[in-house]
Amino acid sequence: MISLRHKLALGFGGLLAIIAVIGMLTITQIDQLGNAIDVILKQNYRSVTASQEMKEALDRMDSDILFSFAGRHEPGSGNMGNSEHKFRQALKVELGNITLPGEKEKADRIALLFDDYATSVHRVIDDSIPLPKRRTTYFTTIHPQLTEMKTLAQQILDMNQANMNEANHAARMMAESARNRMLVAIVACAAIALLFSFQLRRWILRPIGRLIVSANEIRNGNLDLALETGGNDEIGQLSAAFSEMTSTLRQVRKNENDKLQRTRRATQEVMNILPTPIAIFDPDGRVDVATQSAIRHFGLKPGTEAASLDYPWLPELLHRAATEGRAIENEGNGFIQKFIDNREFFFKPAAIPIPHDQNTIRANGTVLLLYDMTQVHEQKELKRGVVSTVSHQLRTPLTSLRMAIHLLFEQRIGALNGKQAELLHTACEDSDRLAEILDDLLDLNRIESGRARLNMQPQHPERLVSICIEPFMNEAKEKEIHLIIDTPPGLPEVIADTESIKHVFANLLSNAIRFSRRGGTITVKAEAELSGIRFSVEDTGEGIAPEHLKRLFDQFYRVPGQDEKSGIGLGLSIVKEIVSTHGGTVGVESTREKGSVFHFTLPV
Repeated sequence: MISLRHKLALGFGGLLAIIAVIGMLTITQIDQLGNAIDVILKQNYRSVTASQEMKEALDRMDSDILFSFAGRHEPGSGNMGNSEHKFRQALKVELGNITLPGEKEKADRIALLFDDYATSVHRVIDDSIPLPKRRTTYFTTIHPQLTEMKTLAQQILDMNQANMNEANHAARMMAESARNRMLVAIVACAAIALLFSFQLRRWILRPIGRLIVSANEIRNGNLDLALETGGNDEIGQLSAAFSEMTSTLRQVRKNENDKLQRTRRATQEVMNILPTPIAIFDPDGRVDVATQSAIRHFGLKPGTEAASLDYPWLPELLHRAATEGRAIENEGNGFIQKFIDNREFFFKPAAIPIPHDQNTIRANGTVLLLYDMTQVHEQKELKRGVVSTVSHQLRTPLTSLRMAIHLLFEQRIGALNGKQAELLHTACEDSDRLAEILDDLLDLNRIESGRARLNMQPQHPERLVSICIEPFMNEAKEKEIHLIIDTPPGLPEVIADTESIKHVFANLLSNAIRFSRRGGTITVKAEAELSGIRFSVEDTGEGIAPEHLKRLFDQFYRVPGQDEKSGIGLGLSIVKEIVSTHGGTVGVESTREKGSVFHFTLPV
């Protein structure tokens, strides 16, 4: 049996032979056409151009003669010499390009006539000779010579143009002949190609079609398919290889299924003993595997869709983890509250994507972890209760103590000496500072517990900034600090509680004034952003080291090196809580020895 290689060689070999014949014929015809065109362009065209140039030079020389008769000839003018030079150059080209019978005689005659003509011309344009005599010489000698030379040049031009037309006609005939031969060769090539295409369909396309159908069946999971080999050529060998491949795939699938079942059972057994609620979701958002605690307390049974559960946060959390390719925790401090065995529990959900492999972030599923935050929540509530209780318990005796200090300081009970007055003044400042600390603790506790009542109203940013900075104008003036307000008109209104935002600005401005040098500048800005209106307080103080910036808004955190009068580190944490309650964000940028910028956003 003929192999596929020989079949292809037979078909393509015939086509290659025809292509070679057509190529040789084409090259031969192109060479012939090139020679014909060379005759037209290189030889006859030169003579035509030279004849035309000779006629033009003669016309210019004749014009110069006539101008001299009219008195417009300038002595020493180079026009006549240039025309004579161009004529002789053109005549030289023509004498060196004789290609037609009779052309040489005419060119020689022109050369002979021009020598006499040139001599006569120089005499005629001589102003020293009387004009009547020059005119007589022109009409009796020069003009007949001019007419004869132009006639001979025109005859040479006509001869070469006629020869060019004949060569062009010959080239056209050769091109038509070549086209006819090429057409015959193309028809023959097309016939052989059709014959080969018919055989190709029977030799190659039909067996390949059967292989495609078999490959689609294998792709659809039909590994029990028996392939028909149909011959011993390469396609038959390929069909046999396909049969062996399907047999191997059947065995591999069986092994993989066994391995998958073992892994699935082992995973389920491990998941059953884990106390933390964990669920593994497939890419379509269905529960694949889950721990018993996740099934029992959250209804995350295998096969359950995330969208069908009564957890609005769950589909969004899984989607973000899968698209961003990183672990995503539920935003904010909101915990999932569950009552289990008559006890209140709090869980914080987090989603972790399962990548396809190490080289891609595309998720092949998502793991949902529900961290038990009950102890953390209880500790936070306990801390709030302790802070609230201690603050309230200290407030009453502190009020009495401050009252006693003020009575003594006003000397209503008796006169004080200088030392006693100094001690009472210090005690008064410390008691006021302690009262401020208690107020901050109570405010923070009230905001964190959600008991702070906010009167949210639309506010113009320009008016809000003006109200908030007015109490600090005198303090800045006393310290010789320039207070600049940059609030462009036309900003959209923000939703805010005026008293709370005044507390925010009070904290930021008091810090800016405290840490700014005398003669410095504080700039208060309001500008529009995508997330809302951004308010900022920028100072020209000493700045804050980078290692402290991340913890500035933590409770009770103070930058090392500050004096005791700067507070206990609650001001900025209260600012953060107030802004968060409004739905905004806070931030800070600082550069040592250049100043700091504290900013926060409020929604429009």
